[in-house]
Amino acid sequence: MTRLTRHRDRLRAWIDQDRDELVRFLSRFVAIASPNPPGDTREAAQFLLDTLRAHGAPVEVRQMEPHLPNVVGSFAGARPGRHLVLNGHIDVFPAGPRESWTRDPWSGAVEDGKVHGRGVADMKCGTAASVWTFIYLHRLRAELGGRLTLTCVSDEETGGTRGSRFLVEQFPQEFLGDCCLNGEPSTPLTIRFGEKGTLRLVFEIDTPGAHAAYTHASRNAIRVAAALIGDLGELEAMTIPMSDSVRAAIERSRAAMDRALGAGAGAILDRITVSPGVIQGGLKINMLPGHCRVEVDMRLPPGSSQDQAMAAVSAIVARHPEARVTRIATHSSEPSVCDPEHPMIGILQATVTSLGREMPVPAVSLGATDAKFWRHRDTPAYVYGCTPNNMAKPDEWVAVDEYLHVVRSHAIAAATYLEPTE
Repeated sequence: MTRLTRHRDRLRAWIDQDRDELVRFLSRFVAIASPNPPGDTREAAQFLLDTLRAHGAPVEVRQMEPHLPNVVGSFAGARPGRHLVLNGHIDVFPAGPRESWTRDPWSGAVEDGKVHGRGVADMKCGTAASVWTFIYLHRLRAELGGRLTLTCVSDEETGGTRGSRFLVEQFPQEFLGDCCLNGEPSTPLTIRFGEKGTLRLVFEIDTPGAHAAYTHASRNAIRVAAALIGDLGELEAMTIPMSDSVRAAIERSRAAMDRALGAGAGAILDRITVSPGVIQGGLKINMLPGHCRVEVDMRLPPGSSQDQAMAAVSAIVARHPEARVTRIATHSSEPSVCDPEHPMIGILQATVTSLGREMPVPAVSLGATDAKFWRHRDTPAYVYGCTPNNMAKPDEWVAVDEYLHVVRSHAIAAATYLEPTE
């Protein structure tokens, strides 16, 4: 059984005492618009800098571009030990049309026991947990071992090249660490130890085209595209090889994923999924289209790879000589996975149950997070966060109690991981 940090009760008392400040912080953070695109996060980053400095925590900015600052900090404990990295992102999805929201998407309104607004679930709740974990553990640094590093990054929503990837590639000694803890929305029922990869493809179909009455003169590019899309569905039936430990963890998590994300989520954890997102073709109803363009998002489970998927896609495209395919490399990533039995899993499970909640199970994420940048470089990375209520949809929200639970969980788990072993 995992033994939790001796500072558990003190951390809980601090968080309970600061409840109003923590809620106010999240509300204000959400109210600072940081949609990506366009991606300018300077005001939101400055808010984090001001808060961290006001609490005496060491913090600075690392950036590739001035409008995409990454707020980072690090401190050592009193004794040697493990290095834990906290990771969250500042940028959020665009809000979309104002009329589709019940409230102003940038209100940060605190009503009915919830904090409302774009990005509150994805992932300002989790980033706030990282910030406050860093603040609280900095107070305890003389009683901890190892090192704690904070990374609040920009650019996650558009691939992470100028955020997390920049930090771990340019400054690996500072930011890789021994383990990474991330607060992306994962629901309190699961701890994500891996995630599907992303393969984004563009298909172009070209035929001679003709008058709509002369269907004998040319193949219809839109009908070719429709047949191609149908054939791509074959990939969803492929059996993906994976390690016994990962397979077993996925099997154990299916029911929890259905509870967390809706019926059917568990069934696709180990399956490739194919989602045509954009289709463009034709000029006029009575013209037989000679061109069609289709953009497709594919998610690849652990055990698969982009090259394997591309080989299968190429075989399908070969059946349609009018079609060609291009990979969007900048928005594609390999699946990532780390040890589902790592000590951090046990620490998080023990922490969550000590807080009176159901034990979360290790699971694989359907969506992508910046945790992949650590896993791809052999640093275990785990995600524990809030429920994705209306994530990427109007009226996004997080329950105040769940937000405070995520803060408690991160702070106690981080302190436990850094507890001196001597």
